[in-house]
Amino acid sequence: MAKNQKCTLSIQGMHCASCAGKIEKSLQQVPGVAKAAVNFATEKAMVEFDSEKAAVPDLEKAVQKVGYSVRQEAPAGAATLHLKVIGMDNPHCLSTVEGGLNSLKGIVRKELLITEKATIFYDPSLVSAAKIKQTIQDLGYKPLEEGTSLDTEKQAREQEIGNLKVRTIVSIILSLPLLFLAMLTPFFSIALPLFIEQNLALIELLLATPVMIAGSLFFSRGILTIWKTKTATMDTLVALGTGTAYIYSIIVSIFVWTGREGYTAHQLYFEVAALLIAFILLGKYLEAIAKGKTSEAIKKLIGLQPKTALVIRNKKEIEIPIAEVRVGDIIIVKPGQKIPVDGMVIDGHSSVDESMVTGESIPVEKKKDDKVIGATMNKTGSFTFKATKVGSETLLAQIIKLVEEAQGSKAPIQKLADTISAYFVPAVLVIAALSFGIWYLMGAELSFALTVFVAVLIIACPCAMGLATPTAIMVGTGKAAEHGILIKSAEALQKTQEIDTIVFDKTGTLTKGKPEVTDIIERSALSKEEVLRYAAIAEKRSEHPLGEAIVRKAKEKMINLPDPQRFKAITGQGLEAHIGPKAILLGNRKLMDEKNIPLSSLGSEMEQLELQGKTVMILAVDRKIAGLIAVADTLKENSQQAVEQLQKLGKEVIMITGDNIRTGKAIGQLLGIKNVLAEVLPGDKAKEIKKLQQGGKKVAAVGDGINDAPMLAQADVGIAMGSGTDVAIESGDIVLIKEDLRDVVIAMDLSRYTMRKIKQNLFWAFAYNTAGIPIAAGILYPFTGWLLSPVIAGAAMAFSSVSVLGNSLLMKRWRAK
Repeated sequence: MAKNQKCTLSIQGMHCASCAGKIEKSLQQVPGVAKAAVNFATEKAMVEFDSEKAAVPDLEKAVQKVGYSVRQEAPAGAATLHLKVIGMDNPHCLSTVEGGLNSLKGIVRKELLITEKATIFYDPSLVSAAKIKQTIQDLGYKPLEEGTSLDTEKQAREQEIGNLKVRTIVSIILSLPLLFLAMLTPFFSIALPLFIEQNLALIELLLATPVMIAGSLFFSRGILTIWKTKTATMDTLVALGTGTAYIYSIIVSIFVWTGREGYTAHQLYFEVAALLIAFILLGKYLEAIAKGKTSEAIKKLIGLQPKTALVIRNKKEIEIPIAEVRVGDIIIVKPGQKIPVDGMVIDGHSSVDESMVTGESIPVEKKKDDKVIGATMNKTGSFTFKATKVGSETLLAQIIKLVEEAQGSKAPIQKLADTISAYFVPAVLVIAALSFGIWYLMGAELSFALTVFVAVLIIACPCAMGLATPTAIMVGTGKAAEHGILIKSAEALQKTQEIDTIVFDKTGTLTKGKPEVTDIIERSALSKEEVLRYAAIAEKRSEHPLGEAIVRKAKEKMINLPDPQRFKAITGQGLEAHIGPKAILLGNRKLMDEKNIPLSSLGSEMEQLELQGKTVMILAVDRKIAGLIAVADTLKENSQQAVEQLQKLGKEVIMITGDNIRTGKAIGQLLGIKNVLAEVLPGDKAKEIKKLQQGGKKVAAVGDGINDAPMLAQADVGIAMGSGTDVAIESGDIVLIKEDLRDVVIAMDLSRYTMRKIKQNLFWAFAYNTAGIPIAAGILYPFTGWLLSPVIAGAAMAFSSVSVLGNSLLMKRWRAK
């Protein structure tokens, strides 16, 4: 039986959507890989594979095979330890430390380098960070703890930006003299000193060569891609474009030095090659900075978690790393401290600011038996709590996981860009070659045809297309997470803006889900207290909210409640139970009709209660009507406002409930909902959604994610109301952490805004290439005498990527209305 496992790989070296496509294809060819999605903007690959047929090293090799490197990521559930191991500076020491670590249980994976660096992934339930460090120390080495995995990723990003910055500055400094010598001097008829004039070719070669070395990554990867995969990427276009100009210039230089007739230093293209590299590196430098900013939301979330926790062990207070906290640990939280993990208060009380995780702005009071959320801020009081969820199980970890997966996923609209990118680069190579051939055969000089060839290759690099969708998705899902809205995938984000109908479940969604007994009407010889007693005993084993309300009311009145002898729940109708010799029935009209028990005069009283929006249950004892119990559920504070806002957006709002039509209509009237689907059994809610879809509606269903799972799964978009502590609800495409239905409106608005940005990005990316390629090919030259310089093409290409990123970053200004 297949054991599917998911992993995330951080990939370094991608320059365009074509790069992502090549890596994706290579991963999909690994035996056992079920699914692979590579995101150019996040520089991550999400891979699902059969662990019996493939392993993480196989996936890493597949990435490396096509010329890219992989940065180590912690496996799910594992903690990460980054060490500088003083003295581990040769292969022998490396194997000694490796042997020591292999003797420990719980080491998941390790990466040891002779540069005294060690990255160790371990299971904190089997081994502690202290034990790992002690083991290394016992071998005679000194382990010093370095940064967290977040710090490592930040360092890698900063290192990449720093590297690009240096290469960009070097390229620009050396390219400017080339620009002056090759372009400005002839244009302004500036006379050069004789020494420079005589050695112009050599000087330009010496200036251009370091720039070509600075851009060597494009050449090595561009050529490697063609060699290994028989396909082309953006690197290939850059390598061919700049390489052609550089090699052509070297050949002309040789002709100049050997005195061949008809060749001069003013026919060189060194400045084209150098300036192209400079502009492309500048674009990549700005792109790297911008890409870092698009993922700021996830970095903020990761940065929320405290690094240590104050726990009580062996009756002593000790401070330990967060990774070593275990379920069941007793943790002390002092005023102004962050709560380290999820848990339940066992002593003390305080108010807690949960805004950083749930988006709830008002501090929440916490007392004994209340749940607390890790990474939230304790305000004034002090308390102790028991850890219930640690590591990858905490709410914050679940949120981070969901946001990362959403940011790494692909929207359906991106498939268009991916398909075009797959054919785009080969098509550009053909267009460039044809343009060169046509101009040359028509009698143009070689230098003219070469200019066209290089300009077409450079202007057509598909970076902007690759960045258009994922950068907007990253910012959009990040903004949603800031408001306590978890959008699980890019597909869900896209589908949400297409929704025209929203179906709300009533209990626990529009209402608080905590009904209370409002009326008791007795019949026969039983008193009101006896009616309540029989009903409460019958409901004692029930988990239905209405039953819990009846039991709660009986306990408030101090009524003794023995267990029923027999209990049977009847779906959609009620229940039957036995209390001593008496047979009890408690339920709705359907139950009484099925058991042939007439309602007599109670019918009109039931209708009156139902018209007030109350749910009425009928009690029958020994097949005789004994009374009625009416239960009402309070509407959530913001339900009516959310419904009004959705209707203003032009959405049709529907309420679905198991209540009878009168109760349903009464509650619908309070909320302003005209369309009410009443008396719908839990198992039939999904069928009602399907009927709406068959009528051409795009439906979003809003429910609690557990009881309403089939309904949410059937809907085009399932929106689950989170419990505040568990957001990994499989049936919801979107999870609302807070119990605030106005977040449905925010999700709709943010989805529409994000898709508008994606369409803008794609339009400009496609428009840029559609207009740029013909101009670069020289289509305007016969009419205007103007030919696009490859240098301008390089600047335009860099600008297109940065402009798309800039447009996505503007989304950070978005505010909920």
